[in-house]
Amino acid sequence: MKKIFILIFFNLLFADSMIKPIPEKIKYDRQKAKLGMYLFTDPRLSKDKKISCMSCHKPSEGWADKRKVSIGVFGRKGRVNSPTVLNAVFNFRQFWNGRAQDLKEQVFGPLHSNFEMDMDKKEVEKTVNTIGVYKKLFKKIYHTDYITADMIADAIAEFEKSLITPDCKFDLYLKGKAKLTPLEMKGKILFKSYGCITCHNGVNIGGNSFQKMGLIISYKNCIDDRYEITHNPADRCVYKVPTLRNIALTAPYFHDGSAETLKEAIKKMGYYNLGIELKSDEINAIEAFLKTFTGKQPDLGKFR
Repeated sequence: MKKIFILIFFNLLFADSMIKPIPEKIKYDRQKAKLGMYLFTDPRLSKDKKISCMSCHKPSEGWADKRKVSIGVFGRKGRVNSPTVLNAVFNFRQFWNGRAQDLKEQVFGPLHSNFEMDMDKKEVEKTVNTIGVYKKLFKKIYHTDYITADMIADAIAEFEKSLITPDCKFDLYLKGKAKLTPLEMKGKILFKSYGCITCHNGVNIGGNSFQKMGLIISYKNCIDDRYEITHNPADRCVYKVPTLRNIALTAPYFHDGSAETLKEAIKKMGYYNLGIELKSDEINAIEAFLKTFTGKQPDLGKFR
């Protein structure tokens, strides 16, 4: 009990400084990112020529997927919910189980997965090297006559790097440029006092650590967790903490898509990770606070 009070005191004292505003701009190669955007939206990179990266990371759905699991080539169902690609550049690892070190390595995951795009490196290279416009663009940017899978992943990663959402209401609040409503402020206090900020902090308000789903009450559906990577029993049901940025846009929630609404996700986190039944007014306040994390959405017109 003493440790809990110390944690609450720490959170209340330092919480605001534990969350950092997203930079308004990030350095990236514009021409390379433009090429990456073409590749990101091109279904020809999949085996049945119907699935692109954007099929599972839709701008209209917070660059995530409103389905519990995405549908890949030939109607095959994925295993876990597709996380948003927004601000993914700020994550310390990629995928729910953190198996990719960075955005570039992450690209090969869906490309090679047999229930996503199902293309090996040779197939991807063969496809892209037969498309005239790509031959010209890669020649201009990479100074090569042969396009490799590594170059393709590099360009897509550069595009994903550009997908940041600065100036959400809470960022502006931290900068002294906006005020929170009484309900949002109540949610902020609850978010701190219940210790949510212990895991959801930093620039991406998450995405910077691995934590257990079901810390107090065991969670049953733990597919694709860290255990599948490390084979360490301690890593069962452990996942990369998801970002809370733009969380209001990216339902359903959790790796299994089991929470259809933000309120349901808040209630479940209270139960499984805090061991408490949050009251409806607390859930409403926390939801209002989480909605202040919705930032300016990427404008793809800058690549035209």
